[in-house]
Amino acid sequence: MSIPSAGAARVWRRELFIIGAWLALCAVVGLLTGYELVAILIGVCAYLGMHLMYAYQLHRWLASDRIEPSEGIGVWQEIYTELYRLKQRNRKRKKRLKSIVHEFQASTAALPDGAVVLDSQGRIVWFNEAAGALMALRSPQDLGQRLANLLRHPRVSSQLMKAEHIGELEVPSPVNEADTLLLRLIPYGNNQRLLIARDISEQKRLEHTRRDFVANASHELRTPLTVLRGYLEMMEEEAGSDGALTGWQAPIREMGEQSRRMNRIIDSLLKLARLESEGLQQRQERIDIPTMIQSLVDDIRRANSTTHEIVLDIEPDLDLYGRPGELESVFSNLLSNAVRYTTTDAGTIQVRWWREEDAACFSVTDNGPGIEAQHLPRLTERFYRVDPGRQASSGGTGLGLAIVKHCLEHHEAELEIHSEPGFGSTFTCRFPVQRALDRQAA
Repeated sequence: MSIPSAGAARVWRRELFIIGAWLALCAVVGLLTGYELVAILIGVCAYLGMHLMYAYQLHRWLASDRIEPSEGIGVWQEIYTELYRLKQRNRKRKKRLKSIVHEFQASTAALPDGAVVLDSQGRIVWFNEAAGALMALRSPQDLGQRLANLLRHPRVSSQLMKAEHIGELEVPSPVNEADTLLLRLIPYGNNQRLLIARDISEQKRLEHTRRDFVANASHELRTPLTVLRGYLEMMEEEAGSDGALTGWQAPIREMGEQSRRMNRIIDSLLKLARLESEGLQQRQERIDIPTMIQSLVDDIRRANSTTHEIVLDIEPDLDLYGRPGELESVFSNLLSNAVRYTTTDAGTIQVRWWREEDAACFSVTDNGPGIEAQHLPRLTERFYRVDPGRQASSGGTGLGLAIVKHCLEHHEAELEIHSEPGFGSTFTCRFPVQRALDRQAA
C-alpha cells in the first residue's frame, strides 16, 4: 500500500526540511514580486491548509469501516501507515475476541447446568439457555434485573447476594415448586459473580425413596430381631446352667452379641430417618451445655469403667439455644468414639466447651491412632469405615458421625475434623454465635 516507516526522527527531520524549503521558496517569490511578508503568509496558510485537509481525511477514515487509508505526503504518510497497522491489529484482536465469546457461549449452551453472570449489585449480565429454562429467565427482558427479584426466595436475598463465596444452597424451582435447584455462587473478575444452578429434583426424589426404604426396612426388621433376641436370651440361660446347651455356650454368646449389635444399628437407622424427616420441626430451648457434658462424661465413666483420663475444659456460664435430644446425641457420639478408639493405657481425652468471637465450640481430642487424611472427607458417610475389622470388633455401628452431621445441620453448625496418624484426632463442633447464651449477660 505505502512505503514502510523510516523511523520517527528521520520522518520529522525530513518534514522540517520540507517546511524550510517551502518557506525559502515563498521568500524568493516575495523578493521577486516585492511582497515578501505576503508571500510568506500565503505559504504558511497553504501549509496549514494542507494539514487541515489531511486531518479531515484522517477523521473520516477513522470514523468509517474502510480499511485502506488515503494517501498522504510527508509526516502524514507515516501517520497513515502507523494508524493502518494499529487498525489492522485491532481488527484481528476484535475478531479473535469475538471468536472466543462465540466459543464460550456455544460451550455454556451445551452445559446441563445453568450459568448466570451477575454484577456487584446482583444484576443479571448474561445467562445461558439452561439457566433460562431452570429459572424462567428471558432474554433480553431480564438482563439488568436483580436475580433476587426474579427468584423471590428469602434465602436467595439473604445469602446468595453476599459478596463472598457461598456453599451450596437448595431452593425451590421458580418453574415448578415441586422441583429443587442447587445454587452455588462464585466471585470472580472485577466484582462479578458466577451463579451455577443445577436441577437436583431427581436426586432429591431418590434420596426420599431411600430414606423411606431404610425407615420401613428398619421397622420391619425390629420385630423379628426382637423375637430372635428373646430366644437367644433363653438359650444363654440354658447354656449357662449345665443344661443341654452347655457345649454351645460360646456360639450362643456370640450370636447374642451380634443380635444386640444389629439392634443398635437398627436404632441408629431409625434415629437417622427421624432426623431427616422431622427436619427443623423439633422444639428448641435454652440448654445448660456444661451440665449436659458433665452428665455424659459421668455416664461414660460409670458404664465403661474406663481408665481413660478425661480432662474437661468447660466455660461454666455458656449455654446454647437448640434441641436437647439432638445435641446430647452429638456430644455422646463424639465422646463414645474417643473412648472406643483410644487405648486404655495412657489414653487421654480432652473435652472443651468455649466461646470464640464468631462461634460457640465443642471439641473432643484424643491421643488414639489417628486417621489418615484421605479418609477425613468421608467419615460422616453412613457405614463408612476406616478400618472395617476394628470398627466391627469395637461395637461401632458406622452411623454415629452421620447422626452427628445431621444434628449439626439442624443447628446451622459445622463439624471440623483434624487428625494425624499416630498422634490422635480432634472433632470440633462450631455453632453460630447467635445460638450462644451467656448466663452472666442474662
